[in-house]
Amino acid sequence: MRKLNLQVPQNISSLVPYPPGKPIEELERELGITGSIKLASNENPLGPSKKAIEAASRALAGLHRYPDGSCYYLKEKLSSMLGVSGEMITFGNGSNEIIELLIRAFLRPGDEAVMGEPSFAVYPIAIKAAGGAARPVPLKDMRHDLKAMAAAITSKTRLVFIANPNNPTGTMVSGAEFAEFMGKVPDGVIVCVDEAYYEFVRGGDFPDTLSYINEGRAVLMLRTFSKIYGLAGLRIGYGVAHPELIGFMDRVRQPFNVNTLAQVAAIAALDDSEHLEKTRENNARGLQHLMGELRGMGYECVDTEANFFLVRVGDGKGVYESLLRKGVIVRPMASYGMPEYIRITVGLPEENRRFLGAFREAVRR
Repeated sequence: MRKLNLQVPQNISSLVPYPPGKPIEELERELGITGSIKLASNENPLGPSKKAIEAASRALAGLHRYPDGSCYYLKEKLSSMLGVSGEMITFGNGSNEIIELLIRAFLRPGDEAVMGEPSFAVYPIAIKAAGGAARPVPLKDMRHDLKAMAAAITSKTRLVFIANPNNPTGTMVSGAEFAEFMGKVPDGVIVCVDEAYYEFVRGGDFPDTLSYINEGRAVLMLRTFSKIYGLAGLRIGYGVAHPELIGFMDRVRQPFNVNTLAQVAAIAALDDSEHLEKTRENNARGLQHLMGELRGMGYECVDTEANFFLVRVGDGKGVYESLLRKGVIVRPMASYGMPEYIRITVGLPEENRRFLGAFREAVRR
């Protein structure tokens, strides 16, 4: 096919798209295997709540109607749960979209945004697509170096992104560290705290992000239904911030951006505390088992507060490919600048055991 003579802005032509990976079915077809397990995308191995599935099923007959553009009932429920007004909440097609809304609303071409590195891959992609400049600050001991991030803020800085717990390391910023950092952030700089894995956190002294929002600070808290709630396929997340900040983001938000099934499933998922607790228990037991076994083999694992962890294996790509041929899908970390590591999502007990067996064979070879 002939090449088109397109006039593409340099900030777009130089982008490297986010690598989503192939469907399990396609990988099985290519490799000639069946019964693969996926421990690569930090999904909930228990799946969604039965209450969420039932709610979505009941809503199927109404799919000829447009979704509720304001997410009225979901907003009402979250408002009550979080103790904030509805005008402080916005929703997105996953929390990814809310990151895009924040950047579109507040970042002009030439403006800068500070973030840790490595961290969530979408931050620099979205910033560059908007004509902004990403200012990554290397992690220190696998954790956000908040002192260095504060020092990286300049007169051009408009946004700061902090994933807490961080992806891909699973490490956490403490409340004390965050308080010290916030004391150094100038007025007018928006701090986006991405708490996608918040519900998995077991460690103490987690920052009370809402308290900064209620104080009137320019802080946006992101959370998602994709992880512990098991609704990754429906794409829904939310942001909480000062009403003025949310108001500007809603100006650039597309109408009907959250579909009907996602809304009703999210409402039902919030009511199923038993499912959340089962997920937390499965995750805690799985982490203890997996990391204990790997450390017993002499491998370095990074302590985590999420539903995944990093393990240093030497040849990350080689181990990943060997596991893949055995029907076990993990995440290689070369694209994050960590070629010696793989990232493993906690699975069901039988999946964890299968991973360990495949891993032992892979490293022997």
